[in-house]
Amino acid sequence: MSMKPLDFDRRYGELDQVIRAYLGRSAEDGESGEDEALEAYLRHTWHTRPWAVAIAGQQVREYARNPPGRLRRRLGEFYPVPDVGLPDAEIQGWLVRVADRLERSVADGAVPPPSPPRTHWEWHARFPELAQLLCGWFSQDMPDEFPDHDSALYDYATTTDPQLVARAAGEARELGALFLDESECALALAELGMEVEPPAPLSPSAWAALLADRLLSLRAADCGPPPEPSGPPEG
Repeated sequence: MSMKPLDFDRRYGELDQVIRAYLGRSAEDGESGEDEALEAYLRHTWHTRPWAVAIAGQQVREYARNPPGRLRRRLGEFYPVPDVGLPDAEIQGWLVRVADRLERSVADGAVPPPSPPRTHWEWHARFPELAQLLCGWFSQDMPDEFPDHDSALYDYATTTDPQLVARAAGEARELGALFLDESECALALAELGMEVEPPAPLSPSAWAALLADRLLSLRAADCGPPPEPSGPPEG
């Protein structure tokens, strides 16, 4: 019998958040320099849920002290650590080092200063609804599903709860407030799931700014009629 959700969260909920910050990265990165995955977790969590850092330290250390035995594995009552690029024999020692870093951050009050996200996990943690919009409506399949960017945006705005549309608009504004240069903004949009180019002749930053305004205008007008496909006039 697998563990119930409440029990899972109580034992492993914040541990899971820490481990997810490492997905797509190697735990060995922190041995030769700054551990960007853990720094990203600390930076985002200190500025959004500061109480969770201490909980993360406790859960990570407890898991390292009491790794799941055969019975817990058979019952499914354990947290399966994903592949973080380490042999199984080294996972326990790595978890102890992570717990040390988390607990030291709390004890010292060492709060990383705000900065733009630096990892894939941090981009999605900071801009979750914008990522949902870009992943779902501006993937590489967009040209096959919609005639243009405005039509895709209209479809999102008319099929998504208004509160979430407002959140996406706010996150798009926040992205613009980071004052990224064009290459950084293009990378940010790609990290958040956008797989198509912005509509010509707009740059990535210009389209991100237009995105917020367009979402808000669609909601203010109760979405209005579907936009006319853009393109050259028929001739």
